[in-house]
Amino acid sequence: MRLNLGCGFDNRTGWVNVDKMPQSEPDQVVDLEATPWPWADNSVEEIELRHVLEHLGASTDTYLGIIKEMWWACKPDAEIRIIDPHPRHDHYLNDPTHVCPITVQGLEIFSQKRNREWQKASQPNTPLGLYLDVDFEIVSFDVLPDETWRGRLQRGEMQAAELQEVMRMYANVIMKTTIVMRAVKADT
Repeated sequence: MRLNLGCGFDNRTGWVNVDKMPQSEPDQVVDLEATPWPWADNSVEEIELRHVLEHLGASTDTYLGIIKEMWWACKPDAEIRIIDPHPRHDHYLNDPTHVCPITVQGLEIFSQKRNREWQKASQPNTPLGLYLDVDFEIVSFDVLPDETWRGRLQRGEMQAAELQEVMRMYANVIMKTTIVMRAVKADT
């Protein structure tokens, strides 16, 4: 099973299209903030959340509940693709329904491997993968620069390393992020 969570009007063939709003005519109407989710444990091979996760989990408990539900639903090695506006871009800031900034570092906190590395190095990062008994590995992280910065890159006016530097210093540099995670589980 492949879940297109928070599909809106992007109903895809070959996916179970899920949304809270029945007006978008999804295959299933589900409030993703209400747990438990209706899918069996270890039943999902792929999840996509396209401009969805930043709308969910205004409270910490709700957000962590969503992460746990994703974990339980995923088969071993299931892929989770999260596409969101960058939290330091106006696209994120201007929408009052955006309640949770999504970053690769914020999702990495659900990796038990990283949690153990942090423990060994006495780093203060919260080991939520261990606390919640979930385990997601970051497979890839990609950014889409805002048009202005993308143009500078394409014209050779700056290099990728310079983009990394301005990303840390300024807002409205990165428009969108794509984070791909894998559910780390033993085969069932």
